[in-house]
Amino acid sequence: MIEFIHVTKYFKKNWPVLEDINLTIARGEFVCLLGNSGSGKTTLLYHIYMKELPSSGQVIVDELSSQNIRKKDIPLLRRKVGMIFQEFYLLNDRSVFENIALPLRLCGISQCEIKKRAFKALSYAGLSHKMNELPPYLSSGEKQRICIARALVNEPIVLLADEPTGNLDAENAEDIMRLLRNIHAQGTAVVVATHKTEFAGLVPCRTVRIAGGKIADGDSVMLSGTPRVLP
Repeated sequence: MIEFIHVTKYFKKNWPVLEDINLTIARGEFVCLLGNSGSGKTTLLYHIYMKELPSSGQVIVDELSSQNIRKKDIPLLRRKVGMIFQEFYLLNDRSVFENIALPLRLCGISQCEIKKRAFKALSYAGLSHKMNELPPYLSSGEKQRICIARALVNEPIVLLADEPTGNLDAENAEDIMRLLRNIHAQGTAVVVATHKTEFAGLVPCRTVRIAGGKIADGDSVMLSGTPRVLP
């Protein structure tokens, strides 16, 4: 479903942010990208979302290739790829419902279908009772749930999450991980980028360790031991 083929990305000359990345993510997988700040995790996610394109090599997402994708086709790709950014990027003057419905409105989806999908996403994220609230009046954990619901509303084949628990306390972090685990259980592939090694121990997943823009140890590995699965 997702394939990186000898992908290298330069932002400055002689400074590769990603270097010769070869990686395959199968449909329905749960993958944790582990690495310190600045290791290249976010840039790797941005290549799947095609917010960034390789300096060399190729990224393939559900048969769409970075080598020949047209600008007008990128919105189509992003309907298949849900993205949760490090920042919330919520519209503070719009309700929870309107924030979640916005991607559908931009796609020209009918009002009836918008309501159906937005209510489904609200319910899944446990936010139905907050649908008319404005983001400034919500907790960080609730804001992150809005972002997850917004990323799910297009029913993507893969959900990307960039440090989804970075701004949360331990209790809210476990709630978000539980939600991501449930999303994965419904058949959606999940790719989480995090610097927290304990994060990967919360769910059964494949880990990919990144250091200095390269995949460490030459490949990704299954998480050793028995993960502490959340109740």
